[in-house]
Amino acid sequence: MDISCTENELLIIEKVANAANALGMESYLIGGFVRDKLLQRETKDADFVCVGDGIELAKEVAKQFHPVPQVDVFKNFGTAHIKIQDDFDIEFVGARKESYSFDSRKPEVEPGTVSEDQNRRDFTINTLAISLKTENYGQLIDPFNGVEDLKNKIIRTPLDSIRTFSDDPLRMMRAIRFATQLNFTIEENTWQGIIDSANRIKIISQERITDELNKIILSPKPSIGFDLLYQSGLLKIIFPSMVELAGAEYKDGLGHKDNFYHTLQVLDNLSVNTNDLWLRWAAILHDIAKPLTKKFEEGHGWTFHGHEVVGGRMVPKIFIKLKLPQNEKMRLVRKLVELHLRPISLTKENITDSAVRRLLFDAGDDIDSLMMLCEADITSKNKQKVKRFLENFQLVRQRCKEVEEKDHIRNWQPPITGEKIMETFGLPPSKQVGIIKDALKDAMLDGEIANSYEAAYNFMLEKGKEMGLKVIKS
Repeated sequence: MDISCTENELLIIEKVANAANALGMESYLIGGFVRDKLLQRETKDADFVCVGDGIELAKEVAKQFHPVPQVDVFKNFGTAHIKIQDDFDIEFVGARKESYSFDSRKPEVEPGTVSEDQNRRDFTINTLAISLKTENYGQLIDPFNGVEDLKNKIIRTPLDSIRTFSDDPLRMMRAIRFATQLNFTIEENTWQGIIDSANRIKIISQERITDELNKIILSPKPSIGFDLLYQSGLLKIIFPSMVELAGAEYKDGLGHKDNFYHTLQVLDNLSVNTNDLWLRWAAILHDIAKPLTKKFEEGHGWTFHGHEVVGGRMVPKIFIKLKLPQNEKMRLVRKLVELHLRPISLTKENITDSAVRRLLFDAGDDIDSLMMLCEADITSKNKQKVKRFLENFQLVRQRCKEVEEKDHIRNWQPPITGEKIMETFGLPPSKQVGIIKDALKDAMLDGEIANSYEAAYNFMLEKGKEMGLKVIKS
């Protein structure tokens, strides 16, 4: 395994070494940059540790650049950060040793050696350091055989796993995140440490847990991470409503699929086609209400009627609990959860223009995202069945395209506004106005009238007459 840096990266490293030497400090390139270079992964930041004051080193490094970049100082943490151009960040910290109290993840920190700094790190693959000292410049310092673990694709704690996870329980989430991102295996003792320490995750803030969860979700194959979270017991603590999906129940010889592992398959299917975090969240939550809506119907089997509606109502509560944003992202996820059965239902019937119009109207600009989710939702071990469903789905896509080109329903706005209805019939804002608006919308979506002002106006007059309203202003 060779460390191959770009010309720009080598220049930055050299400037840090020069600044450290000018201050008479030992300095090292450490952690994720070294790990990712050995794995030949793209890097966008680098961490430097020095025996001394990291903030002082950062300020000295800044002087090596022209123009001098801004140094962001975080005194409480003893760290400093510099953004080099637009695409590379460097961070500085003094070498330290840490001790923790049992009920907090905030450590007591004191200055230490580079060896003590490596001891406090989470995994062997993150303890790797490269010396920037003149006498052994470029030498790899690997006290815990991290290079060997990289070669063997293993996640392992440098010290006793129970101690490592007790000190900072977020490291359990990080272990699973790295295993998912890198497709590595968690070493046996480290894995047992996660199982034994799972309850400690409760002392970590929800924001930090969710940050790690989102990184798992954005991995190439996120099911790996969710399965590890489930098997370790962490998922039951951090996301219990997802764990409730697990398991298949049988009655009178009739069973249903394990909705937890079905959800993971849908998530993986979707992840092949999009890196959008919120579409992936929609995949995670599309069946979240199945445990609440599950019923057994004699002679028929298990049903989950209305799980899309109940699931949609659950989305805001889940977002609040997980400290996810309460904005248009949440509303997108809710919409996709609520609509995820609609395109699939169209494959099981003669598709009418009316049904397609209503789907296009309700989905709006999110129709493509919805169709992507629905295609991902087609899971079966029967390859012929999957092939048949996907072919039917292509017909739905084609009909959506044809109807949209003809009727322009996506993000449709009625030609007649509520204000026009009130003005015509001399009405205040009222239920009557809403009845006319809804009737007008339904008539257009059902193809009873053309999508034009004249047709809509005439329909409004007829509907008003039917309701006993008089035209005040034509």
